[in-house]
Amino acid sequence: TDFDSKKKRKVAEIYQALNSDPIDVATLRRMAISEGGLLTDEIRCKVWPKLLSVNTDDLPPLPAGKELREDNKDYQQVLLDVQRSLRRFPPGMPDEQREGLQEELIDIILHVLKRNPQLHYYQGYHDIVVTFLLVVGDRLATALVEKLSTHHLRDFMDPTMDNTKHILNYLMPIIDQVNPEVHDFMQSAEVGTIFALSWLITWFGHVLSDFRHVVRLYDFFLACHPLMPIYFAAVIVLYRKQEVLDCECDMASVHHLLSQIPQDLPYEKLIRKAGDLFVQFPPSELAREAAQQQAERTAASTFKDFELASVQQKPDTVLRQRFRERQRGEERTKSILTKPRTNRFVKLAVMGLTVALGAAALAVVKSALEWAPKFELQIFP
Repeated sequence: TDFDSKKKRKVAEIYQALNSDPIDVATLRRMAISEGGLLTDEIRCKVWPKLLSVNTDDLPPLPAGKELREDNKDYQQVLLDVQRSLRRFPPGMPDEQREGLQEELIDIILHVLKRNPQLHYYQGYHDIVVTFLLVVGDRLATALVEKLSTHHLRDFMDPTMDNTKHILNYLMPIIDQVNPEVHDFMQSAEVGTIFALSWLITWFGHVLSDFRHVVRLYDFFLACHPLMPIYFAAVIVLYRKQEVLDCECDMASVHHLLSQIPQDLPYEKLIRKAGDLFVQFPPSELAREAAQQQAERTAASTFKDFELASVQQKPDTVLRQRFRERQRGEERTKSILTKPRTNRFVKLAVMGLTVALGAAALAVVKSALEWAPKFELQIFP
């Protein structure tokens, strides 16, 4: 069939890229992103290390589990999370095999944490590690996860959730660029972005029940910029726009709807869409627009407001309050305060502050990938 011949061609192209000297990583990235991703776990074992530039000839041996577990501050929490991870293993796997893998999973996590004391364990991390373990086995998984933890996942592994929240702050501006109506509806419902937290910090591993979909997304995320999962989250919300708009406009209803992720998503279509949005609205541009709006809108441009907002992590409430005070203060005539205009103003200002918070946080993250937006604009007057 046509599909089979396409698949064969793709496999041939992937091996050609792997065997060229030097290895053609750009082609491997393209293959991981394009339809069907990397196709098989056998190929993933060869390509994932290249996407993360991990040298597979020189893998350190894994230490014995016992030394790792003694007096390790994270051991109890990791143990609990791993014990609860039954549904992340293929259905029908014999208990004995699964228990063996769960032991390996604990060892990989503790090993990476021990070697990188700057990293802090978070609940959901094991969902990412188990995906690697099941695809590439324990030794290679350890090397890949360690690299990933000091790069793509670095912000989730801080002592506080601040940077994670800042990354979530990109979600609404992306939605706003594509569909202001959905954005406004979600703002009115005050739903926030916490519904997408587990998507983001587990790369959707925790919420998707079909392992094939999970590894397909991992192909995509490993080949892309570290913020791609938040674009993918935005695309899922946008794909469900009608359901969202048909929902009661209150926090509980919208949160409930969005946190139940449909399992039959058109993954290839959504991956293409997320890639397109990333190119159209790169993080640096969202951050820059935000900084510009920040500068233009006095409501959000004093350092005090910024501090207050970041403490509360609810920039929109701070802004609404500022906006109301100002409205009362100036006692504008009704004609100027027609609804659409007010909404748009609040919305722009909210978006400005939300993204600016994210950008400011990301700008100071010393990520070896240097992916934080570079600021030509001064956020604070």
